[in-house]
Amino acid sequence: MNRKIIGILAAVLLATVGTFALVSYVQSAKDDAVAGERQVEAYVVRDAVSKGATVDQVRDAVEPTEVPARVRPDDAVTDLDDLDEDLVAVVDLAPGELLLSSRLVPAEDLSRAQVPEGLQELTVALEPQRAVGGSIRAGETVGIVISFDPFDLPNDGQGGDQSEKTPNMTHHTFHKILVTSVQFDQNEASPDESADGDDEGDDEAVERAPNNQLLVTLALSSPQVEQVVFGAEFGHIWLTAENAQATEDGTRIVTLGEVYGAGTPVPAG
Repeated sequence: MNRKIIGILAAVLLATVGTFALVSYVQSAKDDAVAGERQVEAYVVRDAVSKGATVDQVRDAVEPTEVPARVRPDDAVTDLDDLDEDLVAVVDLAPGELLLSSRLVPAEDLSRAQVPEGLQELTVALEPQRAVGGSIRAGETVGIVISFDPFDLPNDGQGGDQSEKTPNMTHHTFHKILVTSVQFDQNEASPDESADGDDEGDDEAVERAPNNQLLVTLALSSPQVEQVVFGAEFGHIWLTAENAQATEDGTRIVTLGEVYGAGTPVPAG
């Protein structure tokens, strides 16, 4: 009899524990479901935002919204005041999408292009007119033109003319070279601004041009590095805005005679 009572009590106890566990599981699942449907704060893009837009421009283009907690991404922005002032949009932002912190990066990260494997970076200092007026940007490709003033030719020891020199030479030496970074300063005032800082030419605004030298960083192979450094040290370098569709045909080493066409006499005086 005692064994029967013990068995019954054990069965009741097991049933009670099982019921409690089932109820707890159901309640936990219900709590998770309710929590998943709980509305939480986020920001949605109201107006299209272009790649490179500043964080202030991003703030002006979004508006607060609420979304279910279970669908809000972990990197969703929940407080605009938490965004660093130096951030910019790394991609275009379309209306209707949630604002994610992963879509915002420091401005210096956006202004650099990745260096292709096997190449190395070299920086050259150029005046704006030698670098397409300073309009070159990271990620674009350029052509490199190198010019040289006359060099003294070495004396061959045979009584040659001591003053013999090479001709002036120019050659479009390299094509489709990747620009990885550009650093430059801009004028404090455009030509259309008066001395007191008021704009007088708003209807015909002139884009401000860089005032000082540009530091243009290029991705080059080792042989190209040597040639570009030689050109920077002993000659003159110009860059062209050369996109993927630009033709490379017809280049040659140009001297004064070549400027007027092969075989054309150079004008006197």
